[in-house]
Amino acid sequence: MNYEAGMLDRQEQLGFEGEPARRGRRWLWIGLGAFVLVVIAGFLLMPPASKPLPAAKGAKGQGQLLTVTVSAPGQQTASTIVTGTGSLAAKREMPVGVAGEGGLVTRVLVDAGSWVKKGQVLAVVDRSVQAQTAESLAAQIRVAEADAKLAQANLDRAQQLVGNGFISRADIDQRVATRDQALARVRVAKAQLAETQARNRRLDIRAPEAGLVLARQIEPGQIVSSGSGTLFRMAMDGQFELRTQLSEADVQKLHVGAPAEVTPVGTQTSFKGQVWQVSPVIDPTSRLGIARIALPYNPALRPGGFASARIVAGAVTSVILPQSAVQSDQQGTYVYILNDKNEAVRRDVKTGDVSDEGVRITSGLTGNERVVMTAGAFLNPGQKVIPQLQKK
Repeated sequence: MNYEAGMLDRQEQLGFEGEPARRGRRWLWIGLGAFVLVVIAGFLLMPPASKPLPAAKGAKGQGQLLTVTVSAPGQQTASTIVTGTGSLAAKREMPVGVAGEGGLVTRVLVDAGSWVKKGQVLAVVDRSVQAQTAESLAAQIRVAEADAKLAQANLDRAQQLVGNGFISRADIDQRVATRDQALARVRVAKAQLAETQARNRRLDIRAPEAGLVLARQIEPGQIVSSGSGTLFRMAMDGQFELRTQLSEADVQKLHVGAPAEVTPVGTQTSFKGQVWQVSPVIDPTSRLGIARIALPYNPALRPGGFASARIVAGAVTSVILPQSAVQSDQQGTYVYILNDKNEAVRRDVKTGDVSDEGVRITSGLTGNERVVMTAGAFLNPGQKVIPQLQKK
């Protein structure tokens, strides 16, 4: 009895202890079953995978079309502009010095910035000694004229007496010779006086041509001579010029008469002029040539100053594109145009001048094509795109 009671107590203990374990395992199996059912239901309810869309031809598997901006640029007339810098100077600069013997300067009549006429006296040189010499020569003329008058009178009287036999023919010839010698001395005296007067006039420093005085290097009391050098510097007719150095290629574009605008340093004002000379020689060392632009007088133009020039070398009608439309690689320069199927087509072109307006296309386009203006760097030949017309 004791044994049976012990077994009964042992079974009761196992029964009470195993019940929670069995319940935990039951819920685990229920959870796993529910998860499996959910996975199976989800797989059965999933729609069939859609087939991938075919890529555009040449798009190398691209899933969507690229939108690009296109435009038919047409042709425009653009000016060929050549720019350069250089120094301002007188177009025809005239150094003025002593033409005669020189001497003591008594007066200076003009200063830098004065306008003068041709032959106008710029400075006066003392001529007191030369004036006395001229007076002496004038007196000699009067003496010679008196001698010539007396010789002519003697000749006239002798000719009246030769008919009566009182004077021989030889005496007449002698009197004729005396008269001619007296007349010759008159001419010599007059020539000497004229020479002295001319020398005296050369004592004054005069303007060789009409123009503007640029510099004065003479003062009263100064002794000058033919070795004194330049005393005045003048610009003939007050005309200035800009001497600008240009590359060999730019020189080839210019011609005499081309209009230009010159802007001196330190000012925003431009002055109109024109090319009056293009250098016929290119410097073999620097490979530069000189273009000379004639300018009318203006106080703002100062010889020796620095200025920039903008020269209109001509006008060309061609296609002009923005720089974003022009591409380049090892094969050369090109643009993309669109065909009737909106596919990108490479078109090789040649470019010209680059300005603020854009890049000038010299060959390869007529202007009627639909040219890709943007996003050209992301395209490949044959790639289909969505064109968007550029707004004007």
